[in-house]
Amino acid sequence: MIETFDLGVTLGQTMLLNRVNLRLAPGRITALVGESGSGKSLTGLALIGLLPPGMRTQGRIELDGEDILPLPERELCRIRGKRIAMVFQEPMTALNPLMTIGDQVAEALLLHQGLPRDQALERARERLDRVGLPASRFPLTLYPHQLSGGQRQRVAIALAITERPELLIADEPTTALDVTTQKQILDLLAGLVRDEGMSLLLITHDLAVVAGLADEVAVMQRGTIVESAPASQIFHNPRHAYTRELLKAAKHQPRLVLTRPDAAPLLQVEQVSRSYPAVRPDSGPGEQRLLAVDHVSLTIQEHESVGLVGESGCGKSTLTRAILGLDPIQGGQIRLAGQQVHAGWRMPDALRARMQVVFQDPFGSFDPRWRVEKLVAEPFYLTGRPKNWRDRVAEALFDVGITGDVMRRYAHEFSGGQRQRIALARALIIRPSLIILDEAVSALDVRVRAQVLELLARLRVKHGLSYLFISHDLSVVRQVTDRVLIMRQGKIVESGPTARVLDNPDHPYTRQLLAATPRLPQEIGLLSVENLSDGL
Repeated sequence: MIETFDLGVTLGQTMLLNRVNLRLAPGRITALVGESGSGKSLTGLALIGLLPPGMRTQGRIELDGEDILPLPERELCRIRGKRIAMVFQEPMTALNPLMTIGDQVAEALLLHQGLPRDQALERARERLDRVGLPASRFPLTLYPHQLSGGQRQRVAIALAITERPELLIADEPTTALDVTTQKQILDLLAGLVRDEGMSLLLITHDLAVVAGLADEVAVMQRGTIVESAPASQIFHNPRHAYTRELLKAAKHQPRLVLTRPDAAPLLQVEQVSRSYPAVRPDSGPGEQRLLAVDHVSLTIQEHESVGLVGESGCGKSTLTRAILGLDPIQGGQIRLAGQQVHAGWRMPDALRARMQVVFQDPFGSFDPRWRVEKLVAEPFYLTGRPKNWRDRVAEALFDVGITGDVMRRYAHEFSGGQRQRIALARALIIRPSLIILDEAVSALDVRVRAQVLELLARLRVKHGLSYLFISHDLSVVRQVTDRVLIMRQGKIVESGPTARVLDNPDHPYTRQLLAATPRLPQEIGLLSVENLSDGL
């Protein structure tokens, strides 16, 4: 049993966590939800004793009745991994790229139990098998970069459960995963709780995931738990106004303007193919080629929003890079406004300027040494910087709802939602015809996501934009697209109006995606939620 009593965290004079009380029982799943910056991840780090330097803790963290907060680092090292373990959001940064997956999972056994290397690797093999990475396909000699995102997350889970901890903390473990992989990971975590009898603290902003998995829910706002109750009560009879705001945001539907029937084609992709040399751990490079995009055709009309949905590895990103002229294609052709798109220097800057892209992680796509004015103005290299370029930057920032003296600030000084708005401003600055949004809202909490989706709808109308919206979240795709394309193994297997495809799918794979998508209860405290004002 793990309990916290009035847990607090301070940085200088600032209170980051304030009187946090949690009870994490064996065999139970507790979800910790709230907006970005509310203190969710900080709570998880405090429980495992990994707070950043300079932060101070107060209160109690009891593990089977013993307060572990005052323990020295040497004692905490014996608890981490053995009794309390953590799975982080991004496994590629949590795993060591220079160590094989076998060595990484075995490392905890070598450190904590002093097992001989061969025995530790044998136990590591058992744990990897337990999380769905069988030896026949995933030898211990693989490195993290040779695995997909979902497979790396499984390795991170195997590493965390190697010593059967009493508490597993999972910090946004499925945020960047497609719906089928997400379901597999969530089913895996639920199975571990059931079979191993451990406690699971699930830190997430996805209320639909919480609805289908959690036993208890704690809602956190500004470092304080404002409501804690069984999941059924949270969704059907929320007591706190902030909880109702989160539920309202999760149900929020932006206002859309559908494409005119007579709109002209803007983007035409005709029988495009793209392949790579296949590199397998059990064979040399170049022995065969991987067909990532297999004779794909699609059209996006002027002012139209089209969704592209599929599992990780289905070819979405490869197709996107081809459309942007970043990768060459081996077959077919791509036309934007009637002009052929080429990869590399053969593509005119004027044509390239008609397409812009917004990535999932704006912070990763920003130069951390540049100020906002330079970040937003960067695309002017395609068109030449006008004399009034600072006015254009201010106008683009105003369009995305950012005003005030921000031009001289750096990206790290903004929240995730604000950074995504700055990324949108950068995409708008040269007034493109097509914006590709690659998982642009998947990492945002529900309230910020609702605001960004509403913003996208408004910008589309104001500037006559077309969108290619790449997402694994079918609820988001339903809200912001006119048509949707379903991609599997390099092919478009189904396409059509979004409502028709998602409500009455023809292809078995589309039905599989829909079945794997977590959903909020239909009656989520509607009376309480609807009593709130419409403003977010």
